[in-house]
Amino acid sequence: MTQDEVLRKRLSELAEKSYQSSIYTFTNFLSEAEMDTALQMERELSYAGMKLWGGMEGTQRRMIRFGDPEQLGYEEEFPIVCLVMEPLIRKFADDLTHRDFLGALMNLGIERELLGDIVVKDRVGYLFCLERIAPYIIQELDQVRHTHIRVYEAEKLPEEIKPVEEEQTIIVNAERLDAVIAKVYHLSRSQSIDLFREKKVFVCGRQCENNSYVCKEQDTISVRGYGKFVFAKVQGTTGKGRLSIRILRYV
Repeated sequence: MTQDEVLRKRLSELAEKSYQSSIYTFTNFLSEAEMDTALQMERELSYAGMKLWGGMEGTQRRMIRFGDPEQLGYEEEFPIVCLVMEPLIRKFADDLTHRDFLGALMNLGIERELLGDIVVKDRVGYLFCLERIAPYIIQELDQVRHTHIRVYEAEKLPEEIKPVEEEQTIIVNAERLDAVIAKVYHLSRSQSIDLFREKKVFVCGRQCENNSYVCKEQDTISVRGYGKFVFAKVQGTTGKGRLSIRILRYV
């Protein structure tokens, strides 16, 4: 059985358990590729109620909750917490990156599916993770590279990591996705097309291999390794007949 088949079977089981037992069920954190598989099954699993969440808006790694609040008669939050991984003395800390924090967590023997997104701001790491693994991380993680850190649970979502949308206007010949990506990330058309071949492009959570896909207003486009943006609207045409497009880029 392939990994995709295992995932499909697990999703079906969780949906059925939620529906038959009248309880909420949750997946672990899913990658973008796994989310694509889940969204392909969205209609099939809709009878159980299906919601996606990763701890805040704009996260790439998310969980799925099965269960319809109207049918169940109550609400249950996702078991996600935000941990702050902070250097003891920030001015002497290494210039820590996402890879540094993830590597330190992996060295603790934690499975990747228990961890969501990691956001790094000014050498501080902010980790979304399953509630049940948080005490272990708080107790065991005390160093990243050569930097000694302390880990604690944030009481509320830190303002500094909330996604910020930066408005930007681009000029393209058409709403083709490869052209839009090339313009947004300053790539050549061939470099943009390579991203589709490498399965790094997602539109509204679904993997997109069609580089000639015509963008629609409010499409959320994620390019692995580059970032995420929203195709907001076509604002008009230039004197030369090209399109002026407004996008909202997550920064």
